[in-house]
Amino acid sequence: MQEKPVSFSIKNWADDDRPREKLVQKGSSILSDAELIAILIGSGSRSESAVELSKRILASVDHNLNELGKLSVNQLMRFKGIGEAKAVTIAAALEIGRRRRAEDTKKIAKITGSHDVFELLYPMIGELQHEEFWIIYLNNSNKVVHKAQLSKGGITGTLVDVRLVLKQALELGAVGIILAHNHPSGTLKPSAADKQITQKLKTASEALDIKVLDHLIIAQHDYFSFADKGIL
Repeated sequence: MQEKPVSFSIKNWADDDRPREKLVQKGSSILSDAELIAILIGSGSRSESAVELSKRILASVDHNLNELGKLSVNQLMRFKGIGEAKAVTIAAALEIGRRRRAEDTKKIAKITGSHDVFELLYPMIGELQHEEFWIIYLNNSNKVVHKAQLSKGGITGTLVDVRLVLKQALELGAVGIILAHNHPSGTLKPSAADKQITQKLKTASEALDIKVLDHLIIAQHDYFSFADKGIL
């Protein structure tokens, strides 16, 4: 007698093992990352449940949701069982999470140290695959009056316009500025170009009684602070 093929559908699981039912009954916080992703994709394949497929996707990024958020729709579609619709759903959900964290940073009105700068800018540039250079403008109470992208594509690939930085600082009435850029490579070691632009901006700012308070290099979940290391 031929055995019936085993169904990997979540519908055939025990109630406690069904991600959707578990979320409704016990809350979302109790679910694993794989179970949450399984809810997003809805179904797996004939040979693999949605949860198993989610586990395989997570394993490819060392179970790091931030790394998963960097995958493009096309990269997600390389996994067997993930079509365009499922890939778009995953990408959209992770983008909502990133924006939610960005909303939290709006509460940071005053800079008391390098960690505040990191918390303020990481949601915007910490996970980018290209380099961006940002300036934070502060008043005499170290409150943020403005933050702006100065260049995109890397310090060596784009011109950092010192005159534009200082012009904007004067227009805003800022007395302090903080430089920051990301390193998509993950390294936190400042390059020669990083040091040169820091010194260039510091020298130019001093002539206008504007202080360069710090320069942060942001990578992954960590950062390098020129001020903290005493090399500003």
